[in-house]
Amino acid sequence: MSSELWSWTASELASAIAAGKITSVEATESALARLEAVNPALNAVVDPLPEQAMAAAKAADAALRTSGPSGPLHGVPVTVKINVDYEGRATTNGVVKFKDLIAPADGSVVRGIRAAGGVILGRTNTPCFSMRAFTSNDLHGMTVNPHDPAITPGGSSGGAGSATAAGIGAMGHGNDIGGSVRGPAYHCGVYGLRPTAGIAGAYSPSQLAERMIVSQMSSVQGPLARSVEDVRLAMLAMATPDPRDIWQTPSTGMFAPLGHAPCKVAMAAESPDFPTDPEVSAAIRKAGAILADAGYEVVEVPTPSFQEAVEFWRLVLGNEMRAGLAGLMEEIGDAKMKKALEVTLRGVPDVSDRDGMLKLIAKRSTLLREWQGFLADYPLILTATCWSKPFEEDFDQRDDLDADAFFAAMAPLTGTPTLGLPGFSIPVDTVPGKPMGVQLIAARYGDRALLNAGAVIERGIGPIAPVDPRG
Repeated sequence: MSSELWSWTASELASAIAAGKITSVEATESALARLEAVNPALNAVVDPLPEQAMAAAKAADAALRTSGPSGPLHGVPVTVKINVDYEGRATTNGVVKFKDLIAPADGSVVRGIRAAGGVILGRTNTPCFSMRAFTSNDLHGMTVNPHDPAITPGGSSGGAGSATAAGIGAMGHGNDIGGSVRGPAYHCGVYGLRPTAGIAGAYSPSQLAERMIVSQMSSVQGPLARSVEDVRLAMLAMATPDPRDIWQTPSTGMFAPLGHAPCKVAMAAESPDFPTDPEVSAAIRKAGAILADAGYEVVEVPTPSFQEAVEFWRLVLGNEMRAGLAGLMEEIGDAKMKKALEVTLRGVPDVSDRDGMLKLIAKRSTLLREWQGFLADYPLILTATCWSKPFEEDFDQRDDLDADAFFAAMAPLTGTPTLGLPGFSIPVDTVPGKPMGVQLIAARYGDRALLNAGAVIERGIGPIAPVDPRG
Protein backbone atom coordinates (compact mmCIF):
# COMPACT_ATOMS: atom_id res chain seq x y z
CA MET A 1 0.00 0.00 0.00
CA SER A 2 2.74 2.46 0.92
CA SER A 3 4.04 2.54 -2.65
CA GLU A 4 0.77 4.24 -3.69
CA LEU A 5 0.52 6.72 -0.84
CA TRP A 6 2.05 9.46 -2.99
CA SER A 7 -1.24 9.55 -4.94
CA TRP A 8 -3.40 10.18 -1.88
CA THR A 9 -4.73 13.63 -1.06
CA ALA A 10 -3.48 15.52 1.97
CA SER A 11 -6.78 15.01 3.77
CA GLU A 12 -6.69 11.26 3.12
CA LEU A 13 -3.13 11.02 4.41
CA ALA A 14 -3.80 13.19 7.46
CA SER A 15 -6.85 11.13 8.44
CA ALA A 16 -5.07 7.80 7.96
CA ILE A 17 -1.99 8.94 9.89
CA ALA A 18 -4.09 10.31 12.76
CA ALA A 19 -6.03 7.02 12.91
CA GLY A 20 -2.83 4.97 12.97
CA LYS A 21 -3.66 3.21 9.71
CA ILE A 22 -0.40 4.40 8.12
CA THR A 23 2.63 6.26 9.39
CA SER A 24 4.14 9.54 8.29
CA VAL A 25 7.33 7.63 7.54
CA GLU A 26 5.44 5.42 5.07
CA ALA A 27 3.77 8.42 3.44
CA THR A 28 7.05 10.32 3.22
CA GLU A 29 9.00 7.36 1.84
CA SER A 30 6.34 6.97 -0.86
CA ALA A 31 6.43 10.69 -1.70
CA LEU A 32 10.22 10.72 -1.90
CA ALA A 33 10.14 7.68 -4.18
CA ARG A 34 7.69 9.53 -6.43
CA LEU A 35 9.96 12.59 -6.41
CA GLU A 36 12.92 10.44 -7.42
CA ALA A 37 10.90 8.75 -10.18
CA VAL A 38 9.36 11.76 -11.92
CA ASN A 39 11.22 14.89 -10.88
CA PRO A 40 14.11 14.29 -13.32
CA ALA A 41 11.59 14.71 -16.16
CA LEU A 42 10.04 17.82 -14.58
CA ASN A 43 12.66 19.77 -12.63
CA ALA A 44 9.84 20.90 -10.35
CA VAL A 45 11.66 20.39 -7.04
CA VAL A 46 15.05 22.09 -7.25
CA ASP A 47 16.05 21.71 -3.59
CA PRO A 48 15.11 18.18 -2.47
CA LEU A 49 15.20 17.62 1.30
CA PRO A 50 15.05 13.84 1.76
CA GLU A 51 17.04 13.63 5.00
CA GLN A 52 15.18 16.52 6.61
CA ALA A 53 11.84 15.11 5.45
CA MET A 54 12.51 11.66 6.91
CA ALA A 55 13.62 13.21 10.21
CA ALA A 56 10.41 15.26 10.32
CA ALA A 57 8.31 12.20 9.48
CA LYS A 58 9.90 10.15 12.28
CA ALA A 59 9.32 13.05 14.69
CA ALA A 60 5.68 13.28 13.56
CA ASP A 61 5.13 9.59 14.23
CA ALA A 62 6.75 9.85 17.65
CA ALA A 63 4.67 12.91 18.55
CA LEU A 64 1.48 11.19 17.44
CA ARG A 65 2.08 8.35 19.89
CA THR A 66 2.59 10.69 22.83
CA SER A 67 0.38 13.72 22.19
CA GLY A 68 -1.73 13.16 19.09
CA PRO A 69 -1.78 15.21 15.86
CA SER A 70 -0.06 18.59 16.10
CA GLY A 71 -2.21 20.14 13.38
CA PRO A 72 -4.23 19.59 10.19
CA LEU A 73 -1.23 18.45 8.12
CA HIS A 74 0.30 16.16 10.74
CA GLY A 75 2.76 13.86 8.97
CA VAL A 76 1.69 14.90 5.46
CA PRO A 77 4.45 15.39 2.83
CA VAL A 78 4.25 18.75 1.02
CA THR A 79 6.48 21.18 -0.92
CA VAL A 80 7.28 24.87 -0.50
CA LYS A 81 8.51 27.39 -3.04
CA ILE A 82 12.18 28.32 -3.08
CA ASN A 83 11.43 32.03 -2.62
CA VAL A 84 10.42 31.66 1.05
CA ASP A 85 12.81 31.11 3.93
CA TYR A 86 13.72 27.64 5.16
CA GLU A 87 16.34 27.95 7.89
CA GLY A 88 19.80 26.96 6.71
CA ARG A 89 18.90 26.77 3.00
CA ALA A 90 19.40 29.37 0.28
CA THR A 91 16.35 31.46 -0.62
CA THR A 92 17.46 31.74 -4.23
CA ASN A 93 14.25 33.09 -5.77
CA GLY A 94 15.67 31.70 -9.02
CA VAL A 95 18.49 34.27 -9.04
CA VAL A 96 22.07 33.16 -9.67
CA LYS A 97 23.45 35.84 -7.35
CA PHE A 98 21.24 34.54 -4.51
CA LYS A 99 22.51 30.95 -4.61
CA ASP A 100 24.24 31.50 -1.26
CA LEU A 101 21.56 33.68 0.38
CA ILE A 102 21.11 31.40 3.40
CA ALA A 103 17.97 31.93 5.47
CA PRO A 104 18.77 32.68 9.13
CA ALA A 105 15.40 31.33 10.29
CA ASP A 106 12.18 29.89 8.95
CA GLY A 107 9.80 32.34 7.31
CA SER A 108 6.07 32.48 8.00
CA VAL A 109 5.16 29.79 5.46
CA VAL A 110 7.62 27.15 6.66
CA ARG A 111 6.90 27.99 10.29
CA GLY A 112 3.15 27.59 9.71
CA ILE A 113 3.45 24.31 7.80
CA ARG A 114 5.74 22.85 10.46
CA ALA A 115 3.40 23.98 13.25
CA ALA A 116 0.57 22.22 11.42
CA GLY A 117 2.61 19.02 11.35
CA GLY A 118 3.54 19.12 7.67
CA VAL A 119 6.63 17.32 6.35
CA ILE A 120 8.52 19.40 3.77
CA LEU A 121 9.88 17.17 0.97
CA GLY A 122 11.66 19.87 -0.96
CA ARG A 123 11.47 23.33 -2.46
CA THR A 124 10.03 24.11 -5.86
CA ASN A 125 11.24 26.16 -8.79
CA THR A 126 10.30 29.71 -9.74
CA PRO A 127 11.38 32.13 -12.47
CA CYS A 128 14.10 34.65 -11.72
CA PHE A 129 12.77 37.03 -9.04
CA SER A 130 9.41 35.18 -9.20
CA MET A 131 8.10 37.83 -11.59
CA ARG A 132 7.19 35.91 -14.72
CA ALA A 133 4.24 33.74 -15.86
CA PHE A 134 6.67 31.01 -17.00
CA THR A 135 9.08 29.02 -14.83
CA SER A 136 12.73 28.89 -15.81
CA ASN A 137 15.91 30.56 -14.65
CA ASP A 138 19.65 30.39 -15.21
CA LEU A 139 20.28 28.92 -11.75
CA HIS A 140 17.87 25.98 -11.60
CA GLY A 141 16.76 25.57 -15.22
CA MET A 142 13.28 25.10 -16.69
CA THR A 143 10.33 23.34 -15.06
CA VAL A 144 8.22 21.10 -17.30
CA ASN A 145 4.44 20.71 -17.23
CA PRO A 146 3.61 17.03 -16.52
CA HIS A 147 0.58 17.25 -18.81
CA ASP A 148 2.53 18.35 -21.88
CA PRO A 149 6.12 19.61 -22.18
CA ALA A 150 5.03 22.05 -24.89
CA ILE A 151 2.76 23.84 -22.40
CA THR A 152 4.28 26.02 -19.69
CA PRO A 153 3.51 25.01 -16.09
CA GLY A 154 2.82 28.70 -15.55
CA GLY A 155 4.55 31.01 -13.15
CA SER A 156 5.75 32.05 -10.89
CA SER A 157 4.72 28.99 -8.82
CA GLY A 158 5.28 26.69 -11.80
CA GLY A 159 7.40 24.29 -9.78
CA ALA A 160 4.62 23.94 -7.21
CA GLY A 161 2.01 23.39 -9.93
CA SER A 162 4.09 20.79 -11.74
CA ALA A 163 4.99 18.92 -8.56
CA THR A 164 1.45 18.87 -7.21
CA ALA A 165 -0.05 17.75 -10.52
CA ALA A 166 2.50 14.91 -10.75
CA GLY A 167 2.00 13.68 -7.19
CA ILE A 168 5.23 15.03 -5.69
CA GLY A 169 3.73 16.00 -2.35
CA ALA A 170 0.06 16.17 -1.50
CA MET A 171 0.09 19.96 -1.61
CA GLY A 172 2.37 22.70 -2.91
CA HIS A 173 2.90 26.19 -1.56
CA GLY A 174 2.97 29.17 -3.90
CA ASN A 175 2.59 32.93 -3.84
CA ASP A 176 0.59 35.31 -6.01
CA ILE A 177 1.12 38.97 -6.92
CA GLY A 178 -0.22 38.77 -10.47
CA GLY A 179 -1.61 35.25 -10.79
CA SER A 180 1.34 33.18 -9.58
CA VAL A 181 -0.80 30.61 -7.74
CA ARG A 182 -3.90 30.57 -9.94
CA GLY A 183 -1.97 30.61 -13.23
CA PRO A 184 0.11 27.50 -12.46
CA ALA A 185 -3.01 25.78 -11.08
CA TYR A 186 -4.77 26.48 -14.39
CA HIS A 187 -1.82 25.36 -16.50
CA CYS A 188 -1.25 22.20 -14.44
CA GLY A 189 -4.87 21.17 -13.89
CA VAL A 190 -5.03 21.48 -10.08
CA TYR A 191 -6.76 23.72 -7.53
CA GLY A 192 -5.08 26.98 -6.58
CA LEU A 193 -6.26 29.56 -4.04
CA ARG A 194 -5.19 33.17 -3.90
CA PRO A 195 -6.55 34.01 -0.43
CA THR A 196 -7.60 37.44 0.72
CA ALA A 197 -4.52 39.62 1.15
CA GLY A 198 -3.16 39.39 4.68
CA ILE A 199 -4.60 36.05 5.79
CA ALA A 200 -1.53 33.86 5.18
CA GLY A 201 1.71 34.86 6.87
CA ALA A 202 4.34 36.02 4.37
CA TYR A 203 7.45 37.20 6.22
CA SER A 204 10.91 35.93 5.26
CA PRO A 205 13.81 37.14 7.45
CA SER A 206 16.35 36.88 4.61
CA GLN A 207 14.66 39.64 2.61
CA LEU A 208 17.20 42.26 1.57
CA ALA A 209 14.88 45.23 2.15
CA GLU A 210 11.24 45.92 2.92
CA ARG A 211 9.04 45.54 -0.15
CA MET A 212 7.40 48.69 -1.49
CA ILE A 213 3.80 49.43 -0.56
CA VAL A 214 1.96 48.15 -3.65
CA SER A 215 3.77 44.81 -3.48
CA GLN A 216 3.05 44.55 0.24
CA MET A 217 -0.67 45.09 -0.38
CA SER A 218 -0.87 42.77 -3.39
CA SER A 219 1.30 39.72 -2.75
CA VAL A 220 -0.15 36.70 -0.92
CA GLN A 221 0.83 33.13 -0.04
CA GLY A 222 -1.50 30.34 -1.15
CA PRO A 223 -1.77 26.59 -1.77
CA LEU A 224 -2.01 24.40 -4.86
CA ALA A 225 -3.62 20.99 -4.35
CA ARG A 226 -5.57 18.18 -5.98
CA SER A 227 -8.69 18.64 -3.82
CA VAL A 228 -10.65 21.49 -2.26
CA GLU A 229 -10.38 19.95 1.20
CA ASP A 230 -6.59 19.96 0.84
CA VAL A 231 -6.71 23.68 0.06
CA ARG A 232 -8.70 24.23 3.25
CA LEU A 233 -6.22 22.25 5.36
CA ALA A 234 -3.30 24.09 3.78
CA MET A 235 -4.87 27.44 4.60
CA LEU A 236 -5.30 26.43 8.24
CA ALA A 237 -1.52 25.97 8.25
CA MET A 238 -0.64 29.09 6.28
CA ALA A 239 -2.90 31.26 8.43
CA THR A 240 -0.81 30.46 11.51
CA PRO A 241 -0.23 33.84 13.22
CA ASP A 242 3.24 35.32 12.79
CA PRO A 243 3.85 38.65 14.57
CA ARG A 244 6.69 39.38 12.14
CA ASP A 245 4.11 39.86 9.37
CA ILE A 246 2.67 43.33 9.92
CA TRP A 247 -0.13 42.82 7.35
CA GLN A 248 -1.53 39.56 8.71
CA THR A 249 -5.17 39.54 9.81
CA PRO A 250 -7.08 36.88 11.81
CA SER A 251 -8.93 34.21 9.86
CA THR A 252 -11.07 32.92 12.73
CA GLY A 253 -13.57 30.36 11.44
CA MET A 254 -12.86 31.10 7.79
CA PHE A 255 -11.36 27.68 7.12
CA ALA A 256 -13.59 25.61 9.38
CA PRO A 257 -15.12 22.46 7.79
CA LEU A 258 -17.00 23.40 4.65
CA GLY A 259 -20.76 23.48 4.24
CA HIS A 260 -23.42 24.08 1.60
CA ALA A 261 -24.26 27.79 1.28
CA PRO A 262 -25.72 28.63 -2.17
CA CYS A 263 -25.66 32.28 -3.18
CA LYS A 264 -25.98 34.47 -6.26
CA VAL A 265 -23.21 33.98 -8.82
CA ALA A 266 -22.36 36.40 -11.63
CA MET A 267 -21.16 34.33 -14.59
CA ALA A 268 -18.80 35.99 -17.10
CA ALA A 269 -18.15 33.32 -19.74
CA GLU A 270 -16.79 35.67 -22.39
CA SER A 271 -14.69 38.81 -22.30
CA PRO A 272 -15.91 42.04 -23.92
CA ASP A 273 -12.25 43.02 -24.36
CA PHE A 274 -10.54 39.87 -25.66
CA PRO A 275 -11.55 37.01 -27.99
CA THR A 276 -12.35 34.22 -25.53
CA ASP A 277 -11.30 30.69 -26.43
CA PRO A 278 -14.43 28.50 -26.89
CA GLU A 279 -13.00 25.79 -24.61
CA VAL A 280 -12.58 28.35 -21.83
CA SER A 281 -16.19 29.52 -22.26
CA ALA A 282 -17.42 25.93 -22.29
CA ALA A 283 -15.65 25.15 -19.01
CA ILE A 284 -17.16 28.25 -17.36
CA ARG A 285 -20.66 27.33 -18.51
CA LYS A 286 -20.17 23.75 -17.31
CA ALA A 287 -19.17 25.01 -13.86
CA GLY A 288 -22.16 27.37 -13.89
CA ALA A 289 -24.51 24.48 -14.63
CA ILE A 290 -23.06 22.44 -11.76
CA LEU A 291 -23.56 25.33 -9.35
CA ALA A 292 -27.09 25.98 -10.59
CA ASP A 293 -28.01 22.31 -10.08
CA ALA A 294 -26.78 22.65 -6.50
CA GLY A 295 -29.04 25.63 -5.76
CA TYR A 296 -26.82 28.57 -6.65
CA GLU A 297 -28.50 31.40 -8.56
CA VAL A 298 -26.23 31.75 -11.58
CA VAL A 299 -26.82 34.91 -13.60
CA GLU A 300 -24.97 35.96 -16.74
CA VAL A 301 -24.36 39.64 -16.08
CA PRO A 302 -21.59 42.18 -16.85
CA THR A 303 -19.00 42.44 -14.07
CA PRO A 304 -16.69 45.33 -13.24
CA SER A 305 -14.00 45.59 -15.91
CA PHE A 306 -11.19 43.06 -15.71
CA GLN A 307 -9.44 45.03 -18.44
CA GLU A 308 -9.46 48.19 -16.33
CA ALA A 309 -8.14 46.19 -13.39
CA VAL A 310 -5.22 44.68 -15.32
CA GLU A 311 -4.31 48.04 -16.82
CA PHE A 312 -4.23 49.44 -13.28
CA TRP A 313 -2.06 46.50 -12.17
CA ARG A 314 0.48 47.21 -14.90
CA LEU A 315 0.44 50.93 -14.22
CA VAL A 316 0.76 50.95 -10.44
CA LEU A 317 2.93 47.85 -9.95
CA GLY A 318 5.01 48.61 -13.04
CA ASN A 319 5.86 52.07 -11.79
CA GLU A 320 6.67 50.73 -8.34
CA MET A 321 9.03 48.26 -10.03
CA ARG A 322 10.66 51.11 -11.93
CA ALA A 323 11.44 52.68 -8.55
CA GLY A 324 13.16 49.59 -7.16
CA LEU A 325 12.99 45.97 -8.28
CA ALA A 326 13.34 46.66 -12.01
CA GLY A 327 16.82 48.10 -11.46
CA LEU A 328 17.91 44.97 -9.61
CA MET A 329 16.36 42.78 -12.32
CA GLU A 330 18.31 44.62 -14.99
CA GLU A 331 21.51 44.34 -12.95
CA ILE A 332 21.45 40.65 -11.97
CA GLY A 333 18.41 39.08 -13.65
CA ASP A 334 18.66 36.52 -16.42
CA ALA A 335 17.86 37.24 -20.07
CA LYS A 336 14.34 35.80 -20.02
CA MET A 337 13.49 37.79 -16.91
CA LYS A 338 14.71 40.98 -18.54
CA LYS A 339 12.59 40.28 -21.62
CA ALA A 340 9.54 39.61 -19.41
CA LEU A 341 10.18 42.88 -17.56
CA GLU A 342 10.32 44.76 -20.86
CA VAL A 343 7.01 43.16 -21.90
CA THR A 344 5.37 44.13 -18.59
CA LEU A 345 6.49 47.75 -18.86
CA ARG A 346 6.01 48.12 -22.61
CA GLY A 347 3.75 51.08 -23.29
CA VAL A 348 3.10 51.71 -19.58
CA PRO A 349 3.28 55.45 -18.83
CA ASP A 350 6.16 56.47 -16.57
CA VAL A 351 4.76 57.97 -13.35
CA SER A 352 7.93 59.15 -11.64
CA ASP A 353 6.68 62.13 -9.64
CA ARG A 354 5.52 61.95 -6.02
CA ASP A 355 2.03 63.34 -6.55
CA GLY A 356 1.37 61.17 -9.57
CA MET A 357 2.25 57.95 -7.74
CA LEU A 358 0.25 58.90 -4.65
CA LYS A 359 -2.80 59.61 -6.78
CA LEU A 360 -2.31 56.33 -8.59
CA ILE A 361 -2.28 54.38 -5.32
CA ALA A 362 -5.37 56.28 -4.18
CA LYS A 363 -7.23 55.13 -7.32
CA ARG A 364 -7.13 51.61 -5.87
CA SER A 365 -9.85 52.66 -3.42
CA THR A 366 -12.13 53.79 -6.25
CA LEU A 367 -11.69 50.52 -8.15
CA LEU A 368 -12.06 48.35 -5.07
CA ARG A 369 -15.21 50.19 -4.02
CA GLU A 370 -16.79 49.34 -7.38
CA TRP A 371 -15.85 45.66 -7.07
CA GLN A 372 -16.99 45.45 -3.45
CA GLY A 373 -20.34 47.01 -4.38
CA PHE A 374 -20.86 44.49 -7.16
CA LEU A 375 -19.82 41.58 -4.93
CA ALA A 376 -22.32 42.70 -2.29
CA ASP A 377 -25.06 41.85 -4.82
CA TYR A 378 -23.30 38.84 -6.36
CA PRO A 379 -21.05 37.27 -3.68
CA LEU A 380 -19.28 35.14 -6.30
CA ILE A 381 -18.06 35.76 -9.82
CA LEU A 382 -17.58 32.70 -12.03
CA THR A 383 -15.23 33.46 -14.89
CA ALA A 384 -11.98 32.51 -16.60
CA THR A 385 -8.59 32.13 -15.02
CA CYS A 386 -7.29 33.19 -18.44
CA TRP A 387 -9.33 34.00 -21.57
CA SER A 388 -6.86 31.91 -23.59
CA LYS A 389 -6.04 28.22 -23.34
CA PRO A 390 -2.83 27.44 -21.40
CA PHE A 391 0.17 29.13 -23.01
CA GLU A 392 2.95 27.30 -24.77
CA GLU A 393 6.38 27.44 -23.16
CA ASP A 394 8.22 30.80 -23.37
CA PHE A 395 5.27 32.47 -25.08
CA ASP A 396 6.33 35.77 -23.50
CA GLN A 397 9.73 35.58 -25.22
CA ARG A 398 8.34 35.85 -28.76
CA ASP A 399 9.74 38.74 -30.77
CA ASP A 400 6.28 39.39 -32.24
CA LEU A 401 4.46 39.29 -28.88
CA ASP A 402 1.62 41.80 -28.52
CA ALA A 403 2.12 42.83 -24.87
CA ASP A 404 -1.29 44.47 -24.54
CA ALA A 405 -3.06 41.38 -25.91
CA PHE A 406 -0.97 39.12 -23.64
CA PHE A 407 -2.12 40.97 -20.54
CA ALA A 408 -5.69 41.30 -21.84
CA ALA A 409 -5.82 37.50 -22.06
CA MET A 410 -4.67 37.26 -18.44
CA ALA A 411 -6.91 40.07 -17.15
CA PRO A 412 -9.07 37.87 -14.83
CA LEU A 413 -5.86 36.45 -13.37
CA THR A 414 -3.64 39.50 -13.14
CA GLY A 415 -6.14 42.30 -12.59
CA THR A 416 -7.39 41.46 -9.09
CA PRO A 417 -4.22 41.24 -6.92
CA THR A 418 -3.71 44.99 -6.51
CA LEU A 419 -7.30 45.09 -5.19
CA GLY A 420 -6.60 42.38 -2.61
CA LEU A 421 -9.46 40.15 -3.80
CA PRO A 422 -9.34 36.36 -3.33
CA GLY A 423 -9.62 34.01 -6.31
CA PHE A 424 -9.85 30.26 -6.72
CA SER A 425 -8.69 28.39 -9.84
CA ILE A 426 -10.62 25.14 -10.36
CA PRO A 427 -9.63 22.43 -12.91
CA VAL A 428 -12.90 22.08 -14.81
CA ASP A 429 -12.54 20.05 -18.04
CA THR A 430 -8.96 19.05 -17.23
CA VAL A 431 -7.95 15.64 -18.57
CA PRO A 432 -4.48 14.09 -18.62
CA GLY A 433 -2.42 15.89 -21.23
CA LYS A 434 -4.85 18.79 -21.55
CA PRO A 435 -5.30 21.16 -18.59
CA MET A 436 -8.23 23.57 -18.45
CA GLY A 437 -10.11 25.41 -15.73
CA VAL A 438 -12.23 28.26 -14.41
CA GLN A 439 -11.95 30.83 -11.64
CA LEU A 440 -14.18 31.96 -8.80
CA ILE A 441 -13.69 35.45 -7.34
CA ALA A 442 -15.16 36.80 -4.09
CA ALA A 443 -15.05 39.96 -2.01
CA ARG A 444 -12.30 40.35 0.56
CA TYR A 445 -12.66 37.72 3.28
CA GLY A 446 -15.03 35.76 1.06
CA ASP A 447 -12.60 32.83 0.94
CA ARG A 448 -15.03 30.45 2.60
CA ALA A 449 -17.64 31.10 -0.10
CA LEU A 450 -14.99 30.28 -2.71
CA LEU A 451 -14.18 26.94 -1.09
CA ASN A 452 -17.84 26.03 -0.50
CA ALA A 453 -18.64 26.61 -4.17
CA GLY A 454 -15.40 24.96 -5.24
CA ALA A 455 -16.38 21.82 -3.34
CA VAL A 456 -19.71 21.75 -5.21
CA ILE A 457 -17.90 21.98 -8.56
CA GLU A 458 -15.43 19.32 -7.41
CA ARG A 459 -18.27 16.89 -6.76
CA GLY A 460 -19.57 17.61 -10.26
CA ILE A 461 -16.27 17.06 -12.08
CA GLY A 462 -14.91 14.22 -9.94
CA PRO A 463 -11.49 13.72 -8.35
CA ILE A 464 -8.25 14.97 -9.90
CA ALA A 465 -5.67 12.19 -10.07
CA PRO A 466 -1.91 12.79 -10.35
CA VAL A 467 -0.51 12.94 -13.87
CA ASP A 468 2.38 10.73 -14.92
CA PRO A 469 4.81 12.79 -17.04
CA ARG A 470 6.41 9.59 -18.33
CA GLY A 471 3.25 8.73 -20.31
